[in-house]
Amino acid sequence: MRRLSLTIGLCVSAGLTVLGHEFWLEAPRFRLKPGQTLSIRPLIGENFKGGPWTTKAEKVRRLVRFGPTDSTALTPAPGVAPTDTFRTAFTFALPGTHVVLLRSTNSFIELTAEQFTAYLREEGLDSALKLRQERDQQATPGRETYSRCAKALVQVGEASAPAAAADSAWRHVYGLPLELVPEQNPYRLATGKSLTVRVLRGGKPATGAAVQIWQRQAGGLPTTHFTVRANQNGRVLLRLSGPGPYLLATVDMTQAPAQLRDRADWQSTWASLTFSGPAIAGSRFPAKH
Repeated sequence: MRRLSLTIGLCVSAGLTVLGHEFWLEAPRFRLKPGQTLSIRPLIGENFKGGPWTTKAEKVRRLVRFGPTDSTALTPAPGVAPTDTFRTAFTFALPGTHVVLLRSTNSFIELTAEQFTAYLREEGLDSALKLRQERDQQATPGRETYSRCAKALVQVGEASAPAAAADSAWRHVYGLPLELVPEQNPYRLATGKSLTVRVLRGGKPATGAAVQIWQRQAGGLPTTHFTVRANQNGRVLLRLSGPGPYLLATVDMTQAPAQLRDRADWQSTWASLTFSGPAIAGSRFPAKH
């Protein structure tokens, strides 16, 4: 809902949030030396520019770092007070490609019929549009529950050396309701090479899913953006034309589960994947802070 969101402000929880804004995990840098500690921030915004998503621990269902042979969970304990904040700093001890994963809890929103239809069209949610038309619900407000899933890939140490057999966290499927899974390690691809990413809905190929792709460019050049559709096997293809970083985002919408029908008719899930592209010579590891 990138254009629509300029005119539709939606009040969510205690702050003003726009439902159609993308959600992602932002690293100050995606390439580190072993042993460095880094805060991976959840952001929300447009055109790969964003601000803080939330600081409330109650909004985080799962926050984990997976490394070549270990993992670190920062998920708040059950019963944490709504005013508590959650930590996002991880120590990346081992060389390899690490995955930081965040899954949010459900939130609820209601849009007017006109707003909801425009939102579905903007996000390419054709199945939901068709179902509303078949049920003659075009004049019905859109009551929706939504959650967000985000992954970031962080490279620790050199990616040019032969990868250890255990260095496979980047390609694992982590059981998210909607998930973007790379089939090649972007840190081991040369400039101009292609990256294939699977879009999985409940662990199965999300055929036809619309995937938004952003690439930040060096030298103050504009961020590039385009949209692709997943093929019959749930795959999308993109070419890594520079160091990035890159943001991939997609959204899925189904009927709300029975236990939520008193508040919502629809369930949407938002997923994203962030990573850096091929390294520029001499700039792989910034100074440690």
